[in-house]
Amino acid sequence: MSEIVVVRHGSGPEVLLVHGGAGPRTTWGPLAPLADRWTLAHVHRRGYPPSPPPRERQDFEVDALDLAPLLVGRPHVVAHSYGVLGTLTAAGAAAGSVRSLTLIEPPLNYLVPDDPEVARLERIGDAVLTHGMDADPIELREFLGLVGASIGDGPLPEGVVAAVRRARGTRPTSEARPRLDAIRDAGVPVLVASGDHAAAHERICDALAGALGGERTVHPGAGHFVAAAPGFAERLETFLRESVTRRASSSR
Repeated sequence: MSEIVVVRHGSGPEVLLVHGGAGPRTTWGPLAPLADRWTLAHVHRRGYPPSPPPRERQDFEVDALDLAPLLVGRPHVVAHSYGVLGTLTAAGAAAGSVRSLTLIEPPLNYLVPDDPEVARLERIGDAVLTHGMDADPIELREFLGLVGASIGDGPLPEGVVAAVRRARGTRPTSEARPRLDAIRDAGVPVLVASGDHAAAHERICDALAGALGGERTVHPGAGHFVAAAPGFAERLETFLRESVTRRASSSR
């Protein structure tokens, strides 16, 4: 398989940025000022040019294989939405290979069993990933709203339609079971972030932070695209700096 493309900007310790269903520019653009002090390494997942298309479908297991060689230098990793699944799969297989993990609103619905809102998020999310534009129109719009798409009341914008079509056939999020125990046991510093726009996302993030022994932060104002929310970039940088200090102290 051809290698994926990683575009780097800035100087300083590397921060590997792994996007989800939206591309790197949409997801991580607001973090650009951090390049004055950090090397921002923008991963382009398969299907997002200039990386090659997937051979069959978007798949978090394939993402994990793509990410594995990028972890050799022990970067900090910041991942969003579907991109968290591949990130955690890769990190769980080699937990000592990441300096820290920042995880933003991942679709790890299994962490909150018997919750009707989380169950609905999983059901409609998997339906949209399976059927694309052929999914139930009401559920499609509901899901798009939950994942931050700007859709309004009229016809879906061309860019949104293109994204839904690109995602069709994606491996369902309900199949992901990353090795969270391995990451926690390795003592990896973890920050779990959400945007306070949907109860299901908040509950999943609470559960993930608990499972990983991580810190929790909430930044309203940008919906699912938490990186654009007021105060997030500052909180992230504080966490990255504290992670460097913490790991250095623990290794003495």
